Amino acid sequence: MSDAPVRRPGELTARELLRWTWRQLTSMRTALVLLLLLALAAVPGSVIPQEGVDSLAVTRWKDQHPDLTPIYERLDLFNVYDSVWFSAIYLLLVISLVGCIVPRTAVYWRALRAQPPAAPRNLSRMPDSTSYETDETPEAVLAHARAVLGPRSFGRGHRLRRVPTSSTEKADDAVSAERGRLREAGNLLFHLSVLVVLAGFAVGGLLGYQGGVILVKGSTFGNSLTQYDDFNPGGLFSPDQLDRFAFTVEDFHVDWLTEGPRAGMAQGFEADLSHYTDDTESRDEYTLRVNHPLTIENTDVFLIGHGYAPVITVRDGDGEVAYKGPTVFLPQDASFLSFGVVKAPAAEPQAIGLEGLFYPTFANVEGDPVTLMGDDLNPTISMLAYSGDIGLDDGSPESVYVLDKSNADQLRDAEGDPLRLDLQPGQTQQLPDGLGSVTFEGVEPWVRVQISQSPGKEVALIGVVLALIGLCGSLFIRPRRVFVRARAADGGGASTLVEVAVLDRSGNAEVDELLSDIVSALRGPRPETSAEEKDPS
Repeated sequence: MSDAPVRRPGELTARELLRWTWRQLTSMRTALVLLLLLALAAVPGSVIPQEGVDSLAVTRWKDQHPDLTPIYERLDLFNVYDSVWFSAIYLLLVISLVGCIVPRTAVYWRALRAQPPAAPRNLSRMPDSTSYETDETPEAVLAHARAVLGPRSFGRGHRLRRVPTSSTEKADDAVSAERGRLREAGNLLFHLSVLVVLAGFAVGGLLGYQGGVILVKGSTFGNSLTQYDDFNPGGLFSPDQLDRFAFTVEDFHVDWLTEGPRAGMAQGFEADLSHYTDDTESRDEYTLRVNHPLTIENTDVFLIGHGYAPVITVRDGDGEVAYKGPTVFLPQDASFLSFGVVKAPAAEPQAIGLEGLFYPTFANVEGDPVTLMGDDLNPTISMLAYSGDIGLDDGSPESVYVLDKSNADQLRDAEGDPLRLDLQPGQTQQLPDGLGSVTFEGVEPWVRVQISQSPGKEVALIGVVLALIGLCGSLFIRPRRVFVRARAADGGGASTLVEVAVLDRSGNAEVDELLSDIVSALRGPRPETSAEEKDPS
Protein backbone atom coordinates (compact mmCIF):
# COMPACT_ATOMS: atom_id res chain seq x y z
CA MET A 1 0.00 0.00 0.00
CA SER A 2 1.08 3.53 -0.67
CA ASP A 3 1.94 5.78 2.28
CA ALA A 4 0.95 8.96 0.40
CA PRO A 5 -1.65 11.02 2.25
CA VAL A 6 -5.17 10.75 0.94
CA ARG A 7 -6.66 14.04 -0.26
CA ARG A 8 -10.22 14.81 0.64
CA PRO A 9 -12.55 16.06 -2.11
CA GLY A 10 -12.03 19.80 -2.59
CA GLU A 11 -8.88 19.92 -0.48
CA LEU A 12 -6.17 22.19 -1.92
CA THR A 13 -2.47 21.53 -1.92
CA ALA A 14 -0.10 24.23 -0.66
CA ARG A 15 0.68 25.25 -4.24
CA GLU A 16 -2.96 25.42 -5.20
CA LEU A 17 -3.75 27.42 -2.06
CA LEU A 18 -1.00 29.94 -2.91
CA ARG A 19 -2.28 30.20 -6.48
CA TRP A 20 -5.85 30.76 -5.25
CA THR A 21 -4.65 33.40 -2.76
CA TRP A 22 -2.68 35.19 -5.47
CA ARG A 23 -5.67 35.23 -7.79
CA GLN A 24 -7.88 36.66 -5.08
CA LEU A 25 -5.31 39.32 -4.18
CA THR A 26 -4.75 40.40 -7.78
CA SER A 27 -8.41 40.57 -8.76
CA MET A 28 -9.91 43.94 -9.61
CA ARG A 29 -12.51 43.50 -6.87
CA THR A 30 -9.78 43.13 -4.24
CA ALA A 31 -7.93 46.17 -5.60
CA LEU A 32 -11.08 48.28 -5.29
CA VAL A 33 -11.71 47.01 -1.75
CA LEU A 34 -8.12 47.82 -0.74
CA LEU A 35 -8.41 51.28 -2.30
CA LEU A 36 -11.56 51.88 -0.26
CA LEU A 37 -9.81 50.61 2.88
CA LEU A 38 -6.88 52.96 2.24
CA ALA A 39 -9.27 55.89 1.94
CA LEU A 40 -11.03 54.88 5.17
CA ALA A 41 -7.69 54.35 6.93
CA ALA A 42 -6.67 57.90 6.04
CA VAL A 43 -9.75 59.35 7.76
CA PRO A 44 -8.28 59.18 11.32
CA GLY A 45 -5.23 61.05 10.02
CA SER A 46 -7.42 63.99 9.02
CA VAL A 47 -9.59 63.95 12.15
CA ILE A 48 -7.06 63.15 14.88
CA PRO A 49 -4.03 65.47 15.25
CA GLN A 50 -0.83 63.87 13.98
CA GLU A 51 2.60 63.95 15.56
CA GLY A 52 4.31 64.75 12.28
CA VAL A 53 1.97 67.62 11.45
CA ASP A 54 1.22 69.40 14.73
CA SER A 55 2.73 67.96 17.89
CA LEU A 56 1.25 70.82 19.95
CA ALA A 57 -2.25 69.85 18.91
CA VAL A 58 -1.44 66.24 19.85
CA THR A 59 -0.32 67.35 23.30
CA ARG A 60 -3.51 69.34 23.85
CA TRP A 61 -5.64 66.44 22.63
CA LYS A 62 -3.95 64.06 25.07
CA ASP A 63 -4.50 66.46 27.94
CA GLN A 64 -8.20 66.76 27.07
CA HIS A 65 -8.76 62.99 26.58
CA PRO A 66 -6.66 61.13 29.17
CA ASP A 67 -8.82 57.98 29.01
CA LEU A 68 -8.66 57.59 25.22
CA THR A 69 -4.97 58.48 24.89
CA PRO A 70 -3.56 54.99 25.77
CA ILE A 71 -5.92 53.32 23.29
CA TYR A 72 -5.06 55.75 20.51
CA GLU A 73 -1.33 55.37 21.18
CA ARG A 74 -1.62 51.57 21.04
CA LEU A 75 -3.38 51.87 17.66
CA ASP A 76 -0.86 54.44 16.34
CA LEU A 77 -3.69 56.88 15.67
CA PHE A 78 -1.40 59.85 16.36
CA ASN A 79 0.94 58.66 13.62
CA VAL A 80 -1.45 57.03 11.16
CA TYR A 81 0.60 57.22 7.97
CA ASP A 82 3.63 55.56 9.57
CA SER A 83 1.64 52.85 11.33
CA VAL A 84 2.05 49.16 10.55
CA TRP A 85 -1.59 48.63 9.59
CA PHE A 86 -1.66 51.59 7.19
CA SER A 87 1.59 50.45 5.56
CA ALA A 88 0.18 46.92 5.21
CA ILE A 89 -2.89 48.20 3.33
CA TYR A 90 -0.64 50.41 1.21
CA LEU A 91 1.68 47.55 0.20
CA LEU A 92 -1.18 45.11 -0.44
CA LEU A 93 -2.84 47.68 -2.70
CA VAL A 94 0.39 48.13 -4.68
CA ILE A 95 0.82 44.35 -5.08
CA SER A 96 -2.82 43.92 -6.06
CA LEU A 97 -2.66 46.68 -8.67
CA VAL A 98 0.56 45.36 -10.19
CA GLY A 99 -0.79 41.82 -10.31
CA CYS A 100 -4.01 43.10 -11.87
CA ILE A 101 -2.56 45.54 -14.41
CA VAL A 102 0.24 43.41 -15.89
CA PRO A 103 -1.95 40.47 -17.07
CA ARG A 104 -4.69 42.82 -18.31
CA THR A 105 -2.11 44.83 -20.26
CA ALA A 106 -0.85 41.67 -21.97
CA VAL A 107 -4.42 40.63 -22.85
CA TYR A 108 -5.23 44.12 -24.12
CA TRP A 109 -2.07 44.21 -26.26
CA ARG A 110 -3.04 40.95 -27.95
CA ALA A 111 -6.60 42.18 -28.47
CA LEU A 112 -5.32 45.47 -29.88
CA ARG A 113 -3.36 43.66 -32.57
CA ALA A 114 -6.15 41.22 -33.40
CA GLN A 115 -8.68 41.78 -36.16
CA PRO A 116 -12.32 42.61 -35.45
CA PRO A 117 -14.27 39.37 -35.07
CA ALA A 118 -16.18 37.87 -37.97
CA ALA A 119 -19.86 38.68 -38.25
CA PRO A 120 -22.25 36.32 -36.42
CA ARG A 121 -24.19 33.89 -38.57
CA ASN A 122 -27.61 35.39 -37.79
CA LEU A 123 -27.49 39.18 -37.40
CA SER A 124 -31.24 39.43 -36.91
CA ARG A 125 -30.94 37.90 -33.46
CA MET A 126 -28.80 40.77 -32.21
CA PRO A 127 -30.69 43.35 -30.07
CA ASP A 128 -30.03 46.26 -32.46
CA SER A 129 -30.32 45.19 -36.09
CA THR A 130 -32.24 45.89 -39.27
CA SER A 131 -32.33 44.83 -42.91
CA TYR A 132 -33.36 46.12 -46.31
CA GLU A 133 -33.22 45.05 -49.97
CA THR A 134 -31.39 46.75 -52.83
CA ASP A 135 -30.78 46.18 -56.53
CA GLU A 136 -26.99 46.40 -56.08
CA THR A 137 -24.76 43.36 -56.10
CA PRO A 138 -23.50 42.03 -52.77
CA GLU A 139 -19.93 42.93 -53.77
CA ALA A 140 -20.91 46.54 -54.43
CA VAL A 141 -22.78 46.78 -51.13
CA LEU A 142 -19.84 45.42 -49.15
CA ALA A 143 -17.40 47.72 -50.94
CA HIS A 144 -19.59 50.72 -50.11
CA ALA A 145 -19.91 49.50 -46.50
CA ARG A 146 -16.14 49.46 -46.20
CA ALA A 147 -16.01 53.01 -47.48
CA VAL A 148 -18.75 54.12 -45.08
CA LEU A 149 -17.25 52.45 -42.01
CA GLY A 150 -13.58 52.85 -42.90
CA PRO A 151 -11.06 54.80 -40.82
CA ARG A 152 -11.56 58.02 -42.83
CA SER A 153 -15.31 57.92 -43.14
CA PHE A 154 -18.46 58.09 -40.99
CA GLY A 155 -17.29 60.29 -38.15
CA ARG A 156 -14.12 58.99 -36.57
CA GLY A 157 -14.28 55.69 -38.44
CA HIS A 158 -13.83 52.06 -37.50
CA ARG A 159 -11.18 49.39 -37.80
CA LEU A 160 -12.19 46.89 -40.48
CA ARG A 161 -11.67 43.17 -40.62
CA ARG A 162 -9.07 42.28 -43.21
CA VAL A 163 -10.29 41.22 -46.64
CA PRO A 164 -9.06 37.74 -47.65
CA THR A 165 -6.32 38.08 -50.27
CA SER A 166 -5.38 34.45 -50.87
CA SER A 167 -7.39 32.16 -53.13
CA THR A 168 -7.31 29.54 -50.39
CA GLU A 169 -9.12 31.86 -47.96
CA LYS A 170 -12.87 31.94 -48.01
CA ALA A 171 -14.27 35.31 -49.00
CA ASP A 172 -16.45 36.98 -46.35
CA ASP A 173 -20.04 37.87 -47.16
CA ALA A 174 -19.99 40.55 -44.43
CA VAL A 175 -18.03 43.58 -43.27
CA SER A 176 -16.95 43.63 -39.62
CA ALA A 177 -15.96 46.97 -38.11
CA GLU A 178 -14.96 47.92 -34.59
CA ARG A 179 -14.13 51.09 -32.70
CA GLY A 180 -13.62 52.22 -29.10
CA ARG A 181 -10.73 49.94 -28.19
CA LEU A 182 -9.11 52.84 -26.32
CA ARG A 183 -11.75 52.48 -23.60
CA GLU A 184 -9.80 49.61 -22.06
CA ALA A 185 -6.64 51.69 -22.43
CA GLY A 186 -8.38 54.36 -20.33
CA ASN A 187 -9.20 51.77 -17.66
CA LEU A 188 -5.62 50.52 -17.61
CA LEU A 189 -4.28 54.07 -17.53
CA PHE A 190 -6.51 54.93 -14.58
CA HIS A 191 -5.31 51.94 -12.56
CA LEU A 192 -1.71 52.64 -13.56
CA SER A 193 -2.14 56.24 -12.39
CA VAL A 194 -3.10 54.99 -8.93
CA LEU A 195 0.25 53.21 -8.81
CA VAL A 196 2.01 56.40 -9.93
CA VAL A 197 0.29 58.43 -7.20
CA LEU A 198 1.18 55.82 -4.57
CA ALA A 199 4.77 55.82 -5.80
CA GLY A 200 4.89 59.62 -5.54
CA PHE A 201 3.64 59.54 -1.96
CA ALA A 202 6.11 56.78 -1.13
CA VAL A 203 9.03 58.78 -2.53
CA GLY A 204 7.97 61.85 -0.57
CA GLY A 205 7.47 59.83 2.61
CA LEU A 206 10.90 58.21 2.37
CA LEU A 207 13.10 61.02 1.05
CA GLY A 208 11.28 64.11 2.32
CA TYR A 209 10.53 65.69 5.66
CA GLN A 210 7.97 67.92 7.33
CA GLY A 211 8.47 70.25 10.25
CA GLY A 212 6.72 73.10 12.02
CA VAL A 213 7.70 76.16 13.98
CA ILE A 214 5.94 79.08 15.66
CA LEU A 215 7.55 82.47 15.04
CA VAL A 216 6.71 85.75 16.73
CA LYS A 217 6.71 88.87 14.59
CA GLY A 218 10.29 90.07 14.19
CA SER A 219 11.94 86.70 14.87
CA THR A 220 14.24 84.87 12.46
CA PHE A 221 14.28 81.18 11.52
CA GLY A 222 17.39 79.39 10.29
CA ASN A 223 16.83 76.04 8.58
CA SER A 224 18.53 73.65 11.02
CA LEU A 225 17.16 70.82 13.16
CA THR A 226 17.50 72.81 16.39
CA GLN A 227 15.16 75.54 15.11
CA TYR A 228 12.12 73.31 14.62
CA ASP A 229 9.36 72.86 17.21
CA ASP A 230 8.51 69.49 15.64
CA PHE A 231 10.30 67.58 12.89
CA ASN A 232 9.16 64.44 11.07
CA PRO A 233 11.79 63.08 8.64
CA GLY A 234 11.31 60.32 6.08
CA GLY A 235 12.89 56.92 6.53
CA LEU A 236 15.74 57.70 4.12
CA PHE A 237 16.08 61.40 4.90
CA SER A 238 19.44 62.77 6.03
CA PRO A 239 19.98 66.15 7.78
CA ASP A 240 22.52 66.91 5.05
CA GLN A 241 19.58 67.34 2.68
CA LEU A 242 18.37 70.47 4.51
CA ASP A 243 18.64 73.54 2.30
CA ARG A 244 20.65 76.35 3.86
CA PHE A 245 18.44 79.43 4.19
CA ALA A 246 16.88 81.75 6.75
CA PHE A 247 13.90 84.08 6.86
CA THR A 248 12.52 86.77 9.16
CA VAL A 249 8.86 87.53 9.90
CA GLU A 250 8.83 91.26 9.23
CA ASP A 251 5.10 91.90 9.63
CA PHE A 252 1.74 90.14 9.91
CA HIS A 253 -1.73 91.19 8.73
CA VAL A 254 -5.18 89.75 9.43
CA ASP A 255 -8.41 90.61 7.63
CA TRP A 256 -11.22 90.22 10.17
CA LEU A 257 -14.90 89.83 9.29
CA THR A 258 -16.97 92.58 10.88
CA GLU A 259 -20.48 91.70 9.66
CA GLY A 260 -22.67 88.66 9.27
CA PRO A 261 -22.89 85.43 11.27
CA ARG A 262 -19.12 84.91 11.04
CA ALA A 263 -18.27 88.37 12.36
CA GLY A 264 -15.11 88.33 14.45
CA MET A 265 -13.48 85.47 12.54
CA ALA A 266 -10.39 85.76 10.37
CA GLN A 267 -11.19 86.02 6.65
CA GLY A 268 -7.56 85.90 5.57
CA PHE A 269 -4.07 86.47 6.90
CA GLU A 270 -0.60 86.95 5.46
CA ALA A 271 2.95 87.40 6.69
CA ASP A 272 5.64 89.57 5.14
CA LEU A 273 8.93 87.67 5.04
CA SER A 274 12.48 88.56 4.09
CA HIS A 275 14.63 85.54 3.22
CA TYR A 276 18.10 84.72 1.99
CA THR A 277 20.33 81.72 1.35
CA ASP A 278 24.02 81.09 1.88
CA ASP A 279 24.62 81.81 -1.81
CA THR A 280 22.95 85.24 -1.82
CA GLU A 281 24.10 88.44 -0.15
CA SER A 282 20.81 90.39 -0.39
CA ARG A 283 17.44 89.55 1.13
CA ASP A 284 14.37 88.88 -0.97
CA GLU A 285 10.87 89.92 0.09
CA TYR A 286 7.85 87.63 -0.05
CA THR A 287 4.26 87.84 1.21
CA LEU A 288 3.36 84.44 2.63
CA ARG A 289 -0.33 83.51 2.36
CA VAL A 290 -2.43 80.40 2.84
CA ASN A 291 -1.99 78.06 -0.18
CA HIS A 292 0.73 80.35 -1.57
CA PRO A 293 3.93 78.86 -0.16
CA LEU A 294 7.40 80.31 -0.39
CA THR A 295 9.74 77.99 -2.32
CA ILE A 296 13.44 78.19 -1.53
CA GLU A 297 15.49 75.75 -3.59
CA ASN A 298 13.82 72.37 -2.84
CA THR A 299 11.97 73.49 0.30
CA ASP A 300 8.43 74.86 0.64
CA VAL A 301 7.33 77.16 3.47
CA PHE A 302 3.57 77.18 4.19
CA LEU A 303 1.56 79.53 6.40
CA ILE A 304 -0.86 77.37 8.37
CA GLY A 305 -1.87 79.30 11.49
CA HIS A 306 -1.53 82.37 13.68
CA GLY A 307 -2.18 83.61 17.19
CA TYR A 308 -1.04 86.02 19.90
CA ALA A 309 2.00 86.31 22.11
CA PRO A 310 1.42 88.63 25.11
CA VAL A 311 4.59 90.48 26.13
CA ILE A 312 4.97 89.79 29.87
CA THR A 313 7.66 90.96 32.29
CA VAL A 314 8.23 89.15 35.61
CA ARG A 315 10.35 90.85 38.27
CA ASP A 316 11.49 88.96 41.35
CA GLY A 317 11.59 90.08 44.98
CA ASP A 318 14.83 92.02 44.40
CA GLY A 319 13.29 93.98 41.54
CA GLU A 320 15.40 92.19 38.94
CA VAL A 321 13.87 91.10 35.64
CA ALA A 322 13.50 87.31 35.83
CA TYR A 323 11.53 86.94 32.62
CA LYS A 324 10.65 89.26 29.77
CA GLY A 325 9.43 88.80 26.23
CA PRO A 326 6.56 87.71 24.04
CA THR A 327 5.04 84.41 25.19
CA VAL A 328 3.19 82.23 22.73
CA PHE A 329 -0.38 81.50 23.78
CA LEU A 330 -2.18 78.70 21.92
CA PRO A 331 -5.71 79.39 20.57
CA GLN A 332 -8.45 77.23 22.09
CA ASP A 333 -11.34 78.15 19.78
CA ALA A 334 -12.32 80.25 16.75
CA SER A 335 -12.49 83.43 18.87
CA PHE A 336 -8.77 83.03 19.67
CA LEU A 337 -9.27 82.60 23.40
CA SER A 338 -5.75 81.36 24.10
CA PHE A 339 -3.92 79.43 26.81
CA GLY A 340 -0.32 80.04 27.80
CA VAL A 341 2.38 79.45 30.40
CA VAL A 342 5.13 81.72 31.77
CA LYS A 343 8.14 80.25 33.62
CA ALA A 344 10.65 82.36 35.53
CA PRO A 345 13.02 79.85 37.17
CA ALA A 346 15.69 82.51 37.85
CA ALA A 347 13.45 84.57 40.12
CA GLU A 348 14.64 85.14 43.69
CA PRO A 349 13.93 84.02 46.34
CA GLN A 350 11.64 81.48 44.58
CA ALA A 351 10.93 80.49 41.00
CA ILE A 352 7.67 81.88 39.64
CA GLY A 353 5.24 80.22 37.23
CA LEU A 354 2.11 81.62 35.61
CA GLU A 355 -0.61 79.93 33.57
CA GLY A 356 -3.89 81.24 32.27
CA LEU A 357 -5.85 82.70 29.40
CA PHE A 358 -5.53 85.57 26.94
CA TYR A 359 -8.69 87.36 25.76
CA PRO A 360 -8.14 89.31 22.50
CA THR A 361 -11.37 91.32 22.89
CA PHE A 362 -12.32 90.97 26.55
CA ALA A 363 -15.87 91.46 27.77
CA ASN A 364 -17.78 90.60 30.91
CA VAL A 365 -21.10 89.00 29.96
CA GLU A 366 -23.41 88.34 32.91
CA GLY A 367 -20.41 87.95 35.19
CA ASP A 368 -18.51 85.56 32.91
CA PRO A 369 -15.32 86.64 31.09
CA VAL A 370 -15.51 86.07 27.31
CA THR A 371 -13.79 87.25 24.18
CA LEU A 372 -16.11 88.78 21.61
CA MET A 373 -13.88 88.30 18.56
CA GLY A 374 -10.41 87.28 17.46
CA ASP A 375 -9.12 90.81 16.84
CA ASP A 376 -7.07 92.24 19.74
CA LEU A 377 -9.33 95.23 20.39
CA ASN A 378 -9.36 94.86 24.18
CA PRO A 379 -6.50 92.48 25.08
CA THR A 380 -6.57 91.05 28.59
CA ILE A 381 -4.68 88.29 30.41
CA SER A 382 -6.08 86.32 33.35
CA MET A 383 -3.52 84.05 35.01
CA LEU A 384 -2.90 82.07 38.19
CA ALA A 385 0.48 82.30 39.91
CA TYR A 386 2.70 79.60 41.48
CA SER A 387 6.03 79.66 43.24
CA GLY A 388 8.64 77.16 44.31
CA ASP A 389 9.45 73.99 42.37
CA ILE A 390 7.93 74.44 38.89
CA GLY A 391 9.61 71.35 37.43
CA LEU A 392 12.80 72.76 35.90
CA ASP A 393 15.38 71.85 38.52
CA ASP A 394 16.16 68.32 37.30
CA GLY A 395 17.22 69.52 33.86
CA SER A 396 14.83 67.18 32.03
CA PRO A 397 13.19 68.56 28.85
CA GLU A 398 9.70 69.88 29.36
CA SER A 399 7.16 71.51 27.08
CA VAL A 400 7.07 75.30 27.25
CA TYR A 401 3.27 75.05 27.08
CA VAL A 402 2.94 72.93 30.26
CA LEU A 403 3.54 74.10 33.83
CA ASP A 404 4.42 71.39 36.35
CA LYS A 405 2.44 72.36 39.47
CA SER A 406 2.77 69.08 41.35
CA ASN A 407 5.42 70.43 43.76
CA ALA A 408 4.65 74.15 43.48
CA ASP A 409 2.70 76.40 45.86
CA GLN A 410 -0.24 78.34 44.47
CA LEU A 411 -0.14 82.01 45.47
CA ARG A 412 -3.19 83.39 47.28
CA ASP A 413 -4.56 86.85 47.97
CA ALA A 414 -5.29 88.46 51.33
CA GLU A 415 -8.65 86.64 51.61
CA GLY A 416 -7.00 83.26 51.06
CA ASP A 417 -8.43 82.79 47.57
CA PRO A 418 -6.24 81.78 44.62
CA LEU A 419 -4.45 84.86 43.33
CA ARG A 420 -5.62 85.78 39.82
CA LEU A 421 -3.70 88.31 37.76
CA ASP A 422 -6.15 90.22 35.54
CA LEU A 423 -4.12 92.66 33.49
CA GLN A 424 -4.40 94.82 30.40
CA PRO A 425 -1.51 96.39 28.46
CA GLY A 426 0.54 98.71 30.65
CA GLN A 427 -0.77 97.35 33.97
CA THR A 428 1.35 95.81 36.75
CA GLN A 429 0.28 93.65 39.68
CA GLN A 430 2.38 92.86 42.74
CA LEU A 431 2.80 89.29 43.97
CA PRO A 432 2.24 88.53 47.68
CA ASP A 433 5.00 87.88 50.21
CA GLY A 434 7.42 90.15 48.35
CA LEU A 435 7.91 87.63 45.52
CA GLY A 436 7.91 90.36 42.86
CA SER A 437 5.52 91.68 40.21
CA VAL A 438 4.03 90.89 36.82
CA THR A 439 3.58 93.48 34.05
CA PHE A 440 1.56 93.06 30.87
CA GLU A 441 3.52 95.13 28.33
CA GLY A 442 1.54 94.49 25.12
CA VAL A 443 0.74 91.94 22.41
CA GLU A 444 2.69 90.61 19.43
CA PRO A 445 1.27 88.32 16.74
CA TRP A 446 2.83 84.95 15.93
CA VAL A 447 2.56 82.71 12.90
CA ARG A 448 2.91 78.97 12.53
CA VAL A 449 4.69 77.82 9.40
CA GLN A 450 5.16 74.35 8.00
CA ILE A 451 8.47 73.68 6.26
CA SER A 452 8.75 70.60 4.09
CA GLN A 453 10.50 68.84 1.25
CA SER A 454 8.28 66.64 -0.93
CA PRO A 455 10.45 65.15 -3.67
CA GLY A 456 7.63 62.95 -4.99
CA LYS A 457 4.99 65.64 -5.49
CA GLU A 458 5.70 65.97 -9.25
CA VAL A 459 5.27 62.21 -9.63
CA ALA A 460 1.98 62.33 -7.70
CA LEU A 461 0.78 65.25 -9.86
CA ILE A 462 1.56 63.29 -13.04
CA GLY A 463 -0.41 60.38 -11.58
CA VAL A 464 -3.42 62.59 -10.91
CA VAL A 465 -3.33 63.98 -14.47
CA LEU A 466 -3.07 60.45 -15.87
CA ALA A 467 -6.00 59.39 -13.70
CA LEU A 468 -8.18 62.17 -15.12
CA ILE A 469 -7.20 61.26 -18.68
CA GLY A 470 -7.86 57.58 -18.08
CA LEU A 471 -11.16 58.29 -16.34
CA CYS A 472 -12.34 60.49 -19.21
CA GLY A 473 -11.39 57.77 -21.68
CA SER A 474 -13.23 55.05 -19.79
CA LEU A 475 -16.33 57.23 -19.38
CA PHE A 476 -16.69 58.85 -22.80
CA ILE A 477 -15.29 56.27 -25.24
CA ARG A 478 -18.06 53.90 -26.37
CA PRO A 479 -16.75 50.59 -27.72
CA ARG A 480 -18.98 49.18 -30.44
CA ARG A 481 -19.00 46.73 -33.32
CA VAL A 482 -20.86 47.10 -36.62
CA PHE A 483 -21.66 44.21 -38.96
CA VAL A 484 -22.95 44.54 -42.51
CA ARG A 485 -23.86 41.38 -44.46
CA ALA A 486 -24.98 41.35 -48.10
CA ARG A 487 -26.32 38.25 -49.87
CA ALA A 488 -28.78 37.32 -52.53
CA ALA A 489 -32.39 37.60 -51.37
CA ASP A 490 -34.24 34.34 -50.73
CA GLY A 491 -36.87 35.20 -53.32
CA GLY A 492 -34.33 35.07 -56.12
CA GLY A 493 -33.95 37.69 -58.81
CA ALA A 494 -31.38 40.48 -58.83
CA SER A 495 -32.20 41.90 -55.37
CA THR A 496 -29.71 41.78 -52.50
CA LEU A 497 -30.64 41.45 -48.83
CA VAL A 498 -28.53 43.75 -46.63
CA GLU A 499 -28.43 43.09 -42.88
CA VAL A 500 -26.94 45.67 -40.50
CA ALA A 501 -26.34 45.17 -36.78
CA VAL A 502 -24.70 47.33 -34.11
CA LEU A 503 -23.39 45.95 -30.83
CA ASP A 504 -22.65 48.38 -28.00
CA ARG A 505 -20.04 46.70 -25.81
CA SER A 506 -20.39 49.14 -22.92
CA GLY A 507 -23.99 48.02 -22.45
CA ASN A 508 -25.36 51.45 -21.54
CA ALA A 509 -25.67 53.40 -24.79
CA GLU A 510 -28.58 53.96 -27.19
CA VAL A 511 -27.55 52.87 -30.69
CA ASP A 512 -30.89 53.22 -32.55
CA GLU A 513 -29.87 56.59 -33.98
CA LEU A 514 -26.45 55.26 -34.92
CA LEU A 515 -27.98 52.26 -36.67
CA SER A 516 -30.30 54.56 -38.60
CA ASP A 517 -27.40 56.79 -39.66
CA ILE A 518 -25.36 53.82 -40.90
CA VAL A 519 -28.30 52.49 -42.94
CA SER A 520 -28.90 55.95 -44.41
CA ALA A 521 -25.23 56.20 -45.41
CA LEU A 522 -25.32 52.73 -46.97
CA ARG A 523 -28.46 53.50 -48.99
CA GLY A 524 -27.30 56.97 -49.97
CA PRO A 525 -25.61 58.01 -53.20
CA ARG A 526 -22.21 56.55 -54.02
CA PRO A 527 -19.25 58.94 -54.07
CA GLU A 528 -17.92 59.59 -57.55
CA THR A 529 -14.59 57.99 -58.41
CA SER A 530 -11.92 60.43 -59.51
CA ALA A 531 -9.93 59.96 -62.71
CA GLU A 532 -6.79 59.28 -60.69
CA GLU A 533 -8.54 56.43 -58.80
CA LYS A 534 -9.80 54.94 -62.09
CA ASP A 535 -6.38 55.09 -63.78
CA PRO A 536 -3.56 55.46 -61.20
CA SER A 537 -0.99 55.52 -63.98
